[in-house]
Amino acid sequence: MIDRSHRKWIEKALEDQAGVVLLGPRQVGKTTLAQDIAECRDAVYLDMERSADRQILDEPDLYLDEQAGRLVVIDEVQRVPDLFKALRGQIDRRRRRGHRTGQFLLLGSAPNTLLHQSAESLAGRVRYHELTPFMLHEVGVDAMSTLWLRGGFPDSFLAKTDRASLAWRDDFIRTYLERDIPSFGLRIPAETLRRFWTMLAHEQGGLLNAAKLAGNLGVSGQSVARYLDLLVDLMLVRRLPPWHVNAGKRLVKSPKIYIRDPGLTHALLGIETREDLLGHPVVGGSWEGFCIETLIAAAPHGTEASFYRSSAGAEIDLVLKLPRDQVWAIEIKRTTSPKVTRGFHIATEEMNASGRILVYADEKDVPGQGGVRAMPLMRAVERLAST
Repeated sequence: MIDRSHRKWIEKALEDQAGVVLLGPRQVGKTTLAQDIAECRDAVYLDMERSADRQILDEPDLYLDEQAGRLVVIDEVQRVPDLFKALRGQIDRRRRRGHRTGQFLLLGSAPNTLLHQSAESLAGRVRYHELTPFMLHEVGVDAMSTLWLRGGFPDSFLAKTDRASLAWRDDFIRTYLERDIPSFGLRIPAETLRRFWTMLAHEQGGLLNAAKLAGNLGVSGQSVARYLDLLVDLMLVRRLPPWHVNAGKRLVKSPKIYIRDPGLTHALLGIETREDLLGHPVVGGSWEGFCIETLIAAAPHGTEASFYRSSAGAEIDLVLKLPRDQVWAIEIKRTTSPKVTRGFHIATEEMNASGRILVYADEKDVPGQGGVRAMPLMRAVERLAST
């Protein structure tokens, strides 16, 4: 059993707010975590994929009035978008009766835009939180190689063999494309979207070139934008924006694109074992994406993530703007040599970065020139978590 670090955040949010909306891709562990939280409270659980549970909420006020004072967990809430209007009234009535916090835990796997449109009436009444797949600080540094290869979806990470893990991810991708996305009312050919997703895997960590993707797919640039928006909304792809502060330089304006879970990247490319991965051209981009997701997940709430690249070649893989306007510049290299380029030093001076870190493949934490500190990934995670 792996303890989820998200649990403390959700429980604290339930102490402060009437409800929490827990978002995340399918199979990421939302239901398991919600049921674990519910077991420690006076709670009731409803799954909107079960017709019997949906019927219970055909007249929501009749049922929910009886549950006042209890935590009501509603899974796959996007299947009943009209419910949000009733929940607004429920929250307001319960507040007047003294039940101000810890009333609803809503789980959703639909695209962010669809859920937020449905939940607009709950503004100021609920708090949103994204549940990620397993992260390094949850599984421990000894499992880092497995986490990188298989990704953090629980059934993939915990599979008995690499082959079983890859088979699970293949099924996950096919189910998402053929069943889940159409269930959200989105009509995109499954084979076209799979080809697009696979192209992104081949270009892991590259700058977005929409025209090239559109040409290879035989679709319009607008279609490419729509496909990308969908995968970003589903929390399966990260669109990392460029550093947006005017530093007096010509900066790259295109975002960098990463498939967020490395296991899905490897499944789309047919990579089964660590040996396969180390011999594949995507290994550098895969490692960079794995580190970026790990570091963003460890950063304090409210952190803004971007990258820096100038037309002259100065580059920083990850820029984190932490609360209180701290800026951390992080370079990522799969090497045991703790050295950064001259362009990194130039860029960190331009943005006046307070933290300058090289994440590299050795186990030592060593100081370098220009205020740069080289350290392993886990040490960087610990430093971020302690800020």
